[in-house]
Amino acid sequence: MNNIKTNLQKGFTLIELMIVIAIIGILLAIAIPAYNDYTIRARTTECMTNLAPLKVGVSEYVLAKLVYPSTIASIGTAGVTKMCQTPTLASGVLQIQNSASTGAAASATVITLTPVTSANSVKWGCVASGTGAKYAPASCR
Repeated sequence: MNNIKTNLQKGFTLIELMIVIAIIGILLAIAIPAYNDYTIRARTTECMTNLAPLKVGVSEYVLAKLVYPSTIASIGTAGVTKMCQTPTLASGVLQIQNSASTGAAASATVITLTPVTSANSVKWGCVASGTGAKYAPASCR
């Protein structure tokens, strides 16, 4: 038999390791900004969820008295959270703004819910405004 020695490759070469690191770097360059947008959007959506009890209160008030409530105290409560400022009410229109703690300090988002009354129901229209409108829930964009 031949006495030829074969060298088996053990481990990775430097080039292979550099390629893997480059691929990981590219993936992270895409994933980190997308994750940041996702977390800001989730925090802004919390503001929309914070308005849910007030929406019910306005709907019940309008259907019972046929006029819009003038104060939030007459329909219920929705407290200030870490992510949202105090909601406001004017002629049935609810507004809430995200706080700087959402991660988008320069991207203020104001969510406005407008009631549209018909025979026996109240439907809500939603509009997001401000520099951070892209972070609003999909139903408001």
